[in-house]
Amino acid sequence: MAYKVKGFILIQVAILLLSGCSLFGLGGEEPEKSPEELMSEGISAFEEGDYTKAAEAFQDVKDRYPYSTLAVQAELGLADALFRRKEFEAALEAYKEFETLHPKNKSIPYVIYQQGMCHFLRMNPIDRDQTSTKDALKEFERLRREFPADPFSLMAQRRIRRCLINLAEYELYVGHFYFKTGRYQAALRRFEYLITHYPDYGQYEKALVYMARCKEKLTEQNSSD
Repeated sequence: MAYKVKGFILIQVAILLLSGCSLFGLGGEEPEKSPEELMSEGISAFEEGDYTKAAEAFQDVKDRYPYSTLAVQAELGLADALFRRKEFEAALEAYKEFETLHPKNKSIPYVIYQQGMCHFLRMNPIDRDQTSTKDALKEFERLRREFPADPFSLMAQRRIRRCLINLAEYELYVGHFYFKTGRYQAALRRFEYLITHYPDYGQYEKALVYMARCKEKLTEQNSSD
């Protein structure tokens, strides 16, 4: 009987020890990582070019520790990781959310610049729709207007010029297409719009030449009528 009692006690002790190990993370699941540990993992992964792992770590900080002092940094890190993965639509939404939640944050000029870049890197060739070009231009001009002295504003100025050149070339392309298909009035309006809105981007002289040709064709049409 004493042997059985002693055995029972040993079993109970073993159960308690195993339970204790589990409670302290020694025998069960790993203890939950702190926001500092997750941020460190995310930053390391980002620096190593593993943007998927970085995004996951930053997302974990956001989800698990929304009131942590590191949560704001994680929000921006997540947007940057998505941007580096070329998930420009998701990155754009993340940057927009950051600006909405933290409008006074010191990183806002960078965030606006990155919103512009999310559009800029999706710009189409001049023979296709230029919505992304216009959206990029809008963000870069907003940055120039709101933070004219910021370094990112100066970087935006170069992007603005590229956007305007694209839009000027697009107007010339469309005007030329209308001219070739005999739609001279529509072509003339395109060329007039180009020289009014984009006079300094390399297409001015070509537009003037085509305007003169459009007017000649329209005169010929009116004479034959």
